[in-house]
Amino acid sequence: MARLEILTPESMTPEQKAACEAVMSGPRGKVPLPMQAWLRNPELSDRIQKLGEVLRYTTTLGPRLTELTILVGARHWTSHIEWKAHKAYALRDGLDPQVIADIAARRVPNFGDDSAGQVVYEFTAALQTTGRVPDAVYRRAIALFGDRGVVELVALIGYYCLAAFTLNTFELGLPENAVPELEDADYPQAKIAP
Repeated sequence: MARLEILTPESMTPEQKAACEAVMSGPRGKVPLPMQAWLRNPELSDRIQKLGEVLRYTTTLGPRLTELTILVGARHWTSHIEWKAHKAYALRDGLDPQVIADIAARRVPNFGDDSAGQVVYEFTAALQTTGRVPDAVYRRAIALFGDRGVVELVALIGYYCLAAFTLNTFELGLPENAVPELEDADYPQAKIAP
């Protein structure tokens, strides 16, 4: 059950409606679920969704590597809704189903000859886990994607971290949309001191 009331067109302010109309007229064609929280500040919502649009649809990484990045983060943060939506996109965009299954199971995938996928996975996993990227992984990423691509990769990781945090904090779409392949002992509540 969501911790925030899900806004309907009837309950929205004119500013909230305008933010929704802007995202619906773009490439998404619909209001993404994290926006239900972000709409509490319509200007913030509008700016965040525009950043997400740039990162998802116009980077030099391309759809397959973008979806791989998103799935690594969704699994790291056990973001069920993010995983469910982007797994479908990843399959559509040609990501190997075994790679997806390995990420879901927290196994390091075998990318075979896909050096770009390997580097994106290692880069994303390292940054999410440690807050840093090892020199060797960074150099391989620069060699493959250049400065622009690496900057886009870092921004993509950060944006989908924000989306995962939003979905998880406000329990948007849960529990009805929880996916069994992401179940683990730490979900749904982290251990908190009394």
